[in-house]
Amino acid sequence: MALAVLLALAIDQIWGEPAARWHPVVWMGHSLQRLQAWVFRQRQPTAATRQIFWRGAIAWCVLALCCVVLAWAIERGLQALPWPLYTVLLALALKPMLAWRMLRHEVQRVELALQQSLAQGQQQLARLVSRDTTVLDATQVRESALESLAENLNDSVIAPLFWFALLGLPGAVLYRFANTADAMWGYIGLRGERDWTWAGKWAARSDDVLSYIPARLTALLLLVSAWLWYAAVGKRAGHAMPMASLRALGELRLQAGQTPSPNGGWPMACMAMLLDIRLSKPGVYVLHASGRKAGAGDIAQAVRLASTAVLCGALLASVSLLLPSFAIRCCA
Repeated sequence: MALAVLLALAIDQIWGEPAARWHPVVWMGHSLQRLQAWVFRQRQPTAATRQIFWRGAIAWCVLALCCVVLAWAIERGLQALPWPLYTVLLALALKPMLAWRMLRHEVQRVELALQQSLAQGQQQLARLVSRDTTVLDATQVRESALESLAENLNDSVIAPLFWFALLGLPGAVLYRFANTADAMWGYIGLRGERDWTWAGKWAARSDDVLSYIPARLTALLLLVSAWLWYAAVGKRAGHAMPMASLRALGELRLQAGQTPSPNGGWPMACMAMLLDIRLSKPGVYVLHASGRKAGAGDIAQAVRLASTAVLCGALLASVSLLLPSFAIRCCA
């Protein structure tokens, strides 16, 4: 299983995402979409909030159980195969739960589009975020792209790897389902002429729970990436060691608490502090307010930090998967 992690990331780097019709995450989305009619079906006026909440919760649990059971059956079936074939097929099954290449390329294209025009930058950013990008200036477009990179670094890579290391393929699949459900159902207020405040509450809270540790781990991995950069390049160039003091780490916790999400603020605030830039969502939060405005080179630097964090996360997951068998051998 340890080698499957590295192989899955290699497959992601070489081939990227599978076609939509073969993508398990797309299947999850289609299943969630089809159950929306049942969640919002005609109901009695009394106790409407309670009914719609439990319908959303039941629909989530049924689909989650189906995904986990299928993933468990696949992993169990692969275990009967020879080790090399098992590793390759497990990596292929894990790969759709990871989307680092796609995330990296989409974020990089925001800067490339901005070099052409603000309108093109806004249009490219719209592929990453749900907010109205037409009202954003160039600095805000870069800020939004950096926020998306940091937050989705957890959602698309580190969290699936964390749950894979803990629970195998069913863990990675469960997290990816929960994250997809949160993206589709976890809204407050109207979306698509439906009020998701209670219908999507279970999905939103489930994603919060499953992302709690991975989001903080993502921030830690970004810190490790910055320290590695400092050791390899920054020290010789005369740069200060990034966030070296306990005071800076305490500030990270305070900054992370500025966002409505209990998890998303951790990697975003860490990225802002490491790059010494200000990240904000108008009317919602401001992270590292004393930082400078995001500039043309910041997306490239953020991608380098995130790429190192992905590698560190993959190595950490691989080592954690090897430790039990190593301990058994030592005790034998």
